[in-house]
Amino acid sequence: MTQTNSLLYFRKPSEEIVRQFIAGQRNMPFSYSEVGATQSVAPPGYTVDHNRIKLGEGETPYRRAVSALQRWEHFDLGWVEIVPDGVPVEVGQIVAMRARTLGLWWLNACRIVYLLGESDEFISRFGFAYGTLPAHVERGEERFTIEWHKDNSVWYDIYAFSRPQHRLVKLGHPYARSLQKRFAKDSLAAMRAASQ
Repeated sequence: MTQTNSLLYFRKPSEEIVRQFIAGQRNMPFSYSEVGATQSVAPPGYTVDHNRIKLGEGETPYRRAVSALQRWEHFDLGWVEIVPDGVPVEVGQIVAMRARTLGLWWLNACRIVYLLGESDEFISRFGFAYGTLPAHVERGEERFTIEWHKDNSVWYDIYAFSRPQHRLVKLGHPYARSLQKRFAKDSLAAMRAASQ
């Protein structure tokens, strides 16, 4: 088996290429030192993004949104997806984000850092965070959370800190930032649709 750490492809990476890509990252450390920092305050030196959208009210949209998050539907955006299909949301799982932009295909490796699952008289919350591995164009961490508040409102929340890692992303940082913003907007819309 040939392992690959390549990030950039001229054709859509096949399932076999994805499998090899993930295998090549399995024993790699995170590409940043502040692992788990999305549980509190983002570390200095990173760009911070925080986006949220109200999904509705009550238990039904909450349960639907939690189920959608567990199936990675917040990445089912047409131009970006999580591969392989069916990866369970569990600490230590590695996924690849397969994205297409400017006529090129990219793979980015991430590992799930922690899960959230808590409930008290004020809020019920489910979510998880993943962190970047060396085969990723950025370095940092991103948290995805579904919240059901005491006032009965249900929210989808994305919180991330990142900075460029790949030389092309460093050179094209404004474009990379526009893609991060596009992802947040599209992911919010996808979760709103999934919770209805």
